Amino acid sequence: MTVTALIVAAGSGSRLGGGLPKQYRPIAGTAVLARAVDALASHPAIDSVRVVIGNGHEELARNALGSRDVGELIIGSAERADSVRAGLAAIETDVILVHDAARPFCPHDVIDRLLDALPTADGVVPAIPIADTIARADGLLGKAVDRQGLVRVQTPQAFRLDTLEQAYAQWTDIGATDESTVARAAGFEVAVVLGDPLLEKLTTASDWDRAEVYQATRLISRTGMGFDVHAFAGEGPIMMGGVEIPHERGLAGHSDADVVLHAITDALLGAAVLGDIGEHFPPSDPRWKGASSSIFLAHAADAVRRAGGRIDFVDCTVICEAPKVGPYRDAMRSRVAEILGLPISCVSIKATTTERLGFTGRGEGIAAQAVASVRLPPVGL
Repeated sequence: MTVTALIVAAGSGSRLGGGLPKQYRPIAGTAVLARAVDALASHPAIDSVRVVIGNGHEELARNALGSRDVGELIIGSAERADSVRAGLAAIETDVILVHDAARPFCPHDVIDRLLDALPTADGVVPAIPIADTIARADGLLGKAVDRQGLVRVQTPQAFRLDTLEQAYAQWTDIGATDESTVARAAGFEVAVVLGDPLLEKLTTASDWDRAEVYQATRLISRTGMGFDVHAFAGEGPIMMGGVEIPHERGLAGHSDADVVLHAITDALLGAAVLGDIGEHFPPSDPRWKGASSSIFLAHAADAVRRAGGRIDFVDCTVICEAPKVGPYRDAMRSRVAEILGLPISCVSIKATTTERLGFTGRGEGIAAQAVASVRLPPVGL
């Protein structure tokens, strides 16, 4: 039995405001659509994931999905029914799970329950019981409605492909809020399994806040370390922490030789297991000749956030006899904080000497070591 997940992401997402459709907005650095794909693609029973997008959203979708394997993007419509029909026409499978892109967190045990129940039903949906008092209201609160047996229906919804194709072939109404509505209208029986609060749909700003908080609770702390050294050469000034510092001698390097930014860059890349600065910006590449090291640090910060991470704190120690770091410390902290998008209170820069021992003690160059505290999703999730 082959299983394909079809994610419907063709809506405008306009109710949330802000211009960008909600399926392409980031939660903790990763687009909602990408999170929905990851949640389904990581389940061992799902063979493939396909995505239906709105016309003209191709670039948005490619940027959101990155290298994720979703096959060819399927172009849908403003109407859900037409988007699902387009998906059905593009898929060959035994079982299809139709899912809303605006539900980015799908627990694996919900998928297990859907697939376990499908052999004895025409279709299966996840749902959660209603715990609140339900009443009609038109300006004033009206009579309460018996909530016994009432549930909130969620996605993904599971069907055999031929069953859902038959149901949509008979569906003539414009509006279809979900596939169970279409299937039941065609006479098919749809079973219900327990859903999950994590499958709540993102609709309002408060939903977004809730998703951000949830994602933050899943992150684990990591620490990365970075070290850099540059020899004195030529005339000053020198760049340190993104700040120009007067000095009689300059520093040798392919870029601007900023030891502070280089060390912090490597610390961030290390925390996210993304290699080192030399892999991302090889000194053999002429593009980085004399380049500002702020480019390197901004790249590392963006890479951490694209991996779903959050930078909490960076600390850097400069090791040199001269120049004196103290007069420029706050300017350096401010510049590093600006590049990283952090409050200045989350950046520490200090200095020490080696009591005239070693190459820094002999005044031959400057070294820096840095530590970065980062929160990232657990490995494999």
